[in-house]
Amino acid sequence: MNRDDPFDDIFDEIERLMDEMMNDTGQIEPEESGFGMDIHVNVHETDEEIRVVADVPGIEQDDLSLMCDGEVLTIEVKTPDRETEERISLPGKVDEHSAAATFNNGILEVSFDRIDDSANISFE
Repeated sequence: MNRDDPFDDIFDEIERLMDEMMNDTGQIEPEESGFGMDIHVNVHETDEEIRVVADVPGIEQDDLSLMCDGEVLTIEVKTPDRETEERISLPGKVDEHSAAATFNNGILEVSFDRIDDSANISFE
């Protein structure tokens, strides 16, 4: 076999892989797991609170549902195109009833008051 360019096979394979990732509109197909996009979640903690900041691009606030059991924050997304959820283990126990959430330009922020892991027992 006489080849003009030794990289032809590599470029053909790259092109094939890109074709597999693209849909009919020329956009990259979202993945089936998670939200189908890159989500970046940061958890910040202090002695008093735990704050979760998530980048959720392309989602409207009405598509979001938040639930917390005191140890795990669940972010559920329901759109006409998909229904998914993301579970975030919190670094400590929180008072789920203290939750405060904001959503602005694809940035979700949820804060909780911490609960002490153990209670002091006093003598009577």
